[in-house]
Amino acid sequence: MSAVAEAADLSAAPAAGQGGGFGALAARAIIGAFVAVLCLGPFLLVLAISFGEKIDGEDWRWSLSLASYQRFLFGFEWPEAVSFVYPQKLWFSLYFAVLASILAVAFAFPFTWLITRQSRRAQAAWLVFILASLSLSEVFVVMGWDILLSGRSGLPMVAREIGLTDWLREAGWWPTLQAWDLANPRNLKFKTSAVATVVTMSYLVFPYAVILLYPPLSRIDPSLAEAARTMGARSFTVIRTVVLPAVRLPILGATFLLFVYLLGAYVVVTQFADPSQQTLTVTIYNSVRGATLDAPFAAAQSVALLLVSALLLLASARVAKLERGA
Repeated sequence: MSAVAEAADLSAAPAAGQGGGFGALAARAIIGAFVAVLCLGPFLLVLAISFGEKIDGEDWRWSLSLASYQRFLFGFEWPEAVSFVYPQKLWFSLYFAVLASILAVAFAFPFTWLITRQSRRAQAAWLVFILASLSLSEVFVVMGWDILLSGRSGLPMVAREIGLTDWLREAGWWPTLQAWDLANPRNLKFKTSAVATVVTMSYLVFPYAVILLYPPLSRIDPSLAEAARTMGARSFTVIRTVVLPAVRLPILGATFLLFVYLLGAYVVVTQFADPSQQTLTVTIYNSVRGATLDAPFAAAQSVALLLVSALLLLASARVAKLERGA
């Protein structure tokens, strides 16, 4: 009987393996179809629309025209005249996103490191607070910063009342502040300026930076830092020589994830950026709203923004691979 049972088990094993292999294949197929429908499908649709043709005074139609890409690269009047207005807007999109993501990670790193040095109960309380802040929408955050930076009720008014404005004039800082677009002839101002745009964007993604950095920082062995302190290293030296090398890849990954997220910022840019420094997100929206509907041109701008972000992500993956190899 035992020999018969063993033979039955051996014959059933391949069937079970075949069933498991089929189930895994089916799961992969479902996941692939899900990704194709939700990710690849919309991208292909936008790509197809970008080759469409805009008809003056009417709607647009399906076509295989490169007119939208030519307009994006060389301006509306090309080939009679060349204008790099839209590449410049792409530059401002990258400029604001890069600075804001770096600033957010730079402030989130020490903040998160201090959280991980607290007790488990304190860490849980901080994480709950950070997660709760994510419930605030971009519009709500921008409204709060708009009030904070307002000339009549915000920081410029406070600086004027406490005498900081007069001191800056007497100290000779006023021409520098005006060059940075942080002051007018009479008072400090933060709207509209690149500084206000970058600071608000970095505040918007600060909770995400903390959440992304918390797991790798919490996994660092405390004995490593204690050993460095025992050997006479100060706190800054411990962070520079022990903590930063251990989490350099998570820091790089968090920075690039925040960068991609900020490429689509719209409300912050419309509220705080100078009109000459508007990003592609604003022009994309303007191309598809109201009577100015130009879906092919909006799609061409979206494809350009997506391709640039994809190239930067590939570059970051390459850098991360080299770091692992090192």
